[in-house]
Amino acid sequence: MAISDADLDFLRHCVQLARTALDLGDEPFGSILVDGSGATVFTDHNHVKGGDATQHPEFAIARWAAEHLTPAERTAATVYTSGEHCPMCSAAHAWVGLGRIVYVVSAEQLTQWCAAWGTPPTPVAPLPITAVAPALTVDGPAPELQDEMRGLYEQAFRP
Repeated sequence: MAISDADLDFLRHCVQLARTALDLGDEPFGSILVDGSGATVFTDHNHVKGGDATQHPEFAIARWAAEHLTPAERTAATVYTSGEHCPMCSAAHAWVGLGRIVYVVSAEQLTQWCAAWGTPPTPVAPLPITAVAPALTVDGPAPELQDEMRGLYEQAFRP
C-alpha cells in the first residue's frame, strides 16, 4: 500500500516526537498507535538514556496494546514510527498481533548514515521488519520526511 497524505500527517507527529526525545537528551525515535477508526490512542518516544536500551516507543506500543486492546482492535491498528522497527520491536509487534507499520526511515538508511559518520555499530543486526516478522504489512520509507530525520539522527549519533 502506498503512503497516503493521512499517513504522512501521522508520520509528521512521529518526527515531532523524535525531536522531543532528542531535546530531552535521548535518541530521536517517536511512534504512535492509531486505531482502526483513525484515532491516535498511544504516543511515545525513546527512553533509553537511562541505560535500558529496550525502552523503545514501538516496544511500549506493543505492551500497551496487549493490555488495552482486543486482538481484533490490535489487528485493525496501525503503528506509525520515525524509524523502522529494530528486531526486538518487530518481534513484539508480531507477537502482539498489531496491524500495519508505516515508517519514515529504514534501518538500512540509518545504518548507512551512521557508517558514514563513523558511529560504532549497534549490538543487534539492523534487519528489516519483514526479515523478523514476514507476515507483517509494512510501508516505508517516506522520502518527504527523511531529510528532517537524517538531521535529527546526525545530531544524536555523529561522533
